[in-house]
Amino acid sequence: MPVLIMSGGIDSSTLLWYLMKRYDEIYVITYIYGQRHAREVEHAKMIVEKAREKAKIHHEIADISCIQRLIAKGALTGNEEVPEGFYTDESQKKTIVPNRNMILLAIAVGYAVKVGEREVYYAAHKSDYATYPDCRKEFVKALDTAVYLATIFDPVVIKAPFVDMTKADIVKLGLKLGVPYELTWSCYRGEERPCLRCGTCLERTEAFLINGVKDPALSDEEWKRAVEIYERFKGGSR
Repeated sequence: MPVLIMSGGIDSSTLLWYLMKRYDEIYVITYIYGQRHAREVEHAKMIVEKAREKAKIHHEIADISCIQRLIAKGALTGNEEVPEGFYTDESQKKTIVPNRNMILLAIAVGYAVKVGEREVYYAAHKSDYATYPDCRKEFVKALDTAVYLATIFDPVVIKAPFVDMTKADIVKLGLKLGVPYELTWSCYRGEERPCLRCGTCLERTEAFLINGVKDPALSDEEWKRAVEIYERFKGGSR
């Protein structure tokens, strides 16, 4: 049985459904680490409840928010404003949480050893490559080596099966798997409804557009506005 880090967004939700095709029991961890909002945690709970219709899911909500003051930098754990624009924009580096994936994966590895499992999964993907170093293949390989050395008596491996896939590729897979994308949350702002202008909102809109389908988490009016905003940003007009 695998251990999966899950945020409540598109990528990790798709990875959960991907794993459910291969396993009938999965350990899932969702973290509270002092991030800007708790919407993703709420949505992770909803997604897990839906997944439990198909598999046995052990869901841990790990509250490690005490580390927030140690990693309070940028727009997601610090005091900076969430930038608008695409992930390839230089401004998006403000959304980096210092060493986040290494911290979260290290805890997940410890959990895997505890429950006697050997695989830890996370949903790093190709579209994150430009901005997030801890989503790159080099990082996955290096951390996997370090984890093996750290758990040599109970060896654990790090797996990122989407690392060569774009967000659009992931959505394409998820549509085939029947992922309940209407339950997912991506927006960095964490307001009542998605802002449609931050990096993760724009990337999400693009992924559904490429697949020729409406984002099921948005109303028809919101989707129309999302597409208009995406096209303006894509054309350089903001």
